[in-house]
Amino acid sequence: MQIRGLSYDDTIRTRSGLGAGLFRRLPPQPEKCQPQNSGILQRRFRLLLRFVHETHGVEPAALHIENLDAPIILAFLDHIERQRANCIRSRNARLAAVRSFFRFVQMREPAALAVASRVLAIPVKRTDRKLVGYLTRPEIDALLAATDRTNWDGRRDHALLLTLYNSGARVSEIIAVRRGDILLDAPASLKLHGKGRKERAVPLWTKTAQVLRSWFQELGDHCGGLAFPSARAHRLSRHGVSFLLGRLAERAVKACPSLGDKQISPHVIRHSTAMHLLQSGVDPAVIALWLGHESVETTHGYVEADLTMMENAMGKLTPAGSAPARFKAPDDLLAFLATL
Repeated sequence: MQIRGLSYDDTIRTRSGLGAGLFRRLPPQPEKCQPQNSGILQRRFRLLLRFVHETHGVEPAALHIENLDAPIILAFLDHIERQRANCIRSRNARLAAVRSFFRFVQMREPAALAVASRVLAIPVKRTDRKLVGYLTRPEIDALLAATDRTNWDGRRDHALLLTLYNSGARVSEIIAVRRGDILLDAPASLKLHGKGRKERAVPLWTKTAQVLRSWFQELGDHCGGLAFPSARAHRLSRHGVSFLLGRLAERAVKACPSLGDKQISPHVIRHSTAMHLLQSGVDPAVIALWLGHESVETTHGYVEADLTMMENAMGKLTPAGSAPARFKAPDDLLAFLATL
């Protein structure tokens, strides 16, 4: 049986070891689980298994259900939050992976119901909802200008960053882009494979299409069709994209000091795309489709973060204690009415 890309042994028993077959990686099966989702879930379980081994001396191959009771899960969540400096959202994401496993245990092994119920009762941790962080257009331009286009890495980074900003893609989507997903003939577009196996197409600027055309000519037929490969012709990792953005930010901070006060990540670039579309007057519903949001309500967070839009709205409101402004028609309107 497979749940979210993990193969669970049919012979799980409370008193038997949870062997390697419990968390065996299956070949990617698009109809069941996306490869990136399976990989994320496995990384979260590896952290848990490593923690149990380091704190209790239990080898992963000899693990029992009792070794994953609620106190141990709570200690693990506290560990990743305090020792690994994970934010509360990351902590909750790891808890969700643990819950996914114990929901399966709850259905398959009646003897483990007590342990599973205690783990499933662990609540998510609430967190403050912060304003969306984003970069201004001059800051984006400074990052693009910081790429060293005299070498191969720099030209790839420039094409990658420009496409990332143009499309507002998630980092998992951009590293999976293949050359066949990009249409450079007018109208140029990029096909992205997003969450929930949903595909969407976003338009590309003429400048982006020109940069990509030059980059693909240089890339040739190597790298297995990847649009933005690593130096070893493999797919870039999420951490690799974050690293190259951090390196660009260090270079760009001299020309744009405001970058020194901001955290730069692929998701911040995605937020910047959404914010700049909103500031340009694009409807939030269109932005939700552009970014692949499940609901338009997700896009409303950008409205809350745009102080300029709120200032414009406040300018239409009469201050307290002042007489309401009366409508005054322009001269051309008065002239028109006089002719009726």
